[in-house]
Amino acid sequence: MVQLHRFTAAVPLIASLALVGCASDGGGVQSQKMAAIKARGSLICGVDGKLPGFSFVSPDGSYSGLDVDICKATAAAVLSDPAKVTYRDLSATERFAALSSGEVDLLSRNTTMTLSRDAPGGNALAFAPTTFFDGQAVMVPATSGIRSLKDVAGKPICVETGTASELNLADRMRELNATYTPLKFQSGDQTYAAYLQGRCVAVTTDRSQLAAKRTGFPKPSEHILLPDVLSKEPLNPATVNADPAWADAVRWVVYSLIQAEEMGITAANIDAKVAEAKANKNLAQLRRFFGVEGDLGKQLGLPADFVVRTVKAVGNYGEVFERNVGTGSPLKLERGVNQQWRQGGLMYSPPFL
Repeated sequence: MVQLHRFTAAVPLIASLALVGCASDGGGVQSQKMAAIKARGSLICGVDGKLPGFSFVSPDGSYSGLDVDICKATAAAVLSDPAKVTYRDLSATERFAALSSGEVDLLSRNTTMTLSRDAPGGNALAFAPTTFFDGQAVMVPATSGIRSLKDVAGKPICVETGTASELNLADRMRELNATYTPLKFQSGDQTYAAYLQGRCVAVTTDRSQLAAKRTGFPKPSEHILLPDVLSKEPLNPATVNADPAWADAVRWVVYSLIQAEEMGITAANIDAKVAEAKANKNLAQLRRFFGVEGDLGKQLGLPADFVVRTVKAVGNYGEVFERNVGTGSPLKLERGVNQQWRQGGLMYSPPFL
């Protein structure tokens, strides 16, 4: 696994977006990006790199987290090896330029899907399914006496610039007809350092990110999250919309993890499930899902057994969630709306037909 930690010079935009004459292995599906990934032998994945539970670099240089597992699952599907990922640590202000220029193949970096980011007249991204349904929150020192967003009125609030959090904060304070002083910073490190130094009375971003960052504070218990929810924050991996075949491949890799959980398929039992599907021709749904019959993989330019490869690499969505951010992890987050739809959540995959 190759690990690169800084945003480097951008590849020319035209070179990264041209689609002519680059066929994948499957069914004449055209994708320059997939062809380039296979020729390179590595998926370049843009991540945060400093966010526990989502993408974090350990002292030994290894990456872990929910966003990282999406990178691994995609590499497993395309390259048959989840370790063939080159990670690029990107700030919020760097991420979209890195993706649009071709500096990274896939952005899996706690990024909220919005209209302006998705639209051709905006950032022109192609979003994969939501991997974590979140909401923006505000964190304050427990001793501050602040217990709601209204209590922050007239005070300085730390926020990272170039993020949806910046706009959401402005919108919500406008609704409350409350004045405030936004202290804007170029990176998360600067934002949280300023908060811990007391330069602002509060810091705001996605609730999951606040919970993750708090685990690294000298005294985590001295900081609380306010109950106010400022926004909806569906966090999605993204590619460029100029290569729809690549976007589709990533989309269905994510769906495969969600569908695997719904069907009770895990990293531990998938070999047995595949053997069962091969032995019983009446298990039509399972046989299609695993690529034992049909051509679903071929339609995406992926191997017939791409689902098997992704689940073997990282497990199903529930396993990915629990390992990285769930109640058994340092973040100790409840599944909530990230439950499967049968359990009242929002995780739902279209049919594999």
